[in-house]
Amino acid sequence: MAVKHIQYKTEGTCSQLIDITADENDVIQQVFFLGGCNGNLQGISQLVRGQKIDDVMGRLDGIRCGTKRTSCPDQLARALEQLKKVPLE
Repeated sequence: MAVKHIQYKTEGTCSQLIDITADENDVIQQVFFLGGCNGNLQGISQLVRGQKIDDVMGRLDGIRCGTKRTSCPDQLARALEQLKKVPLE
């Protein structure tokens, strides 16, 4: 099975990097966050696994963390947007 993979450098969040893999049908296979709130980000990673990229983007885009302009979920949505543009390996 062909896959897409990126490592997305986050901006404006406690997490520093998001590592994402999706299959040829744009179904998320795995998500790993570097840094941030470990338990919450593990939970998000488990919840989005097996979901379509567009569905997850629609749910997470625009979520803010307190007074910040973004959040780890919002950064995941941005990373997924980039992942959609990556060619299959």
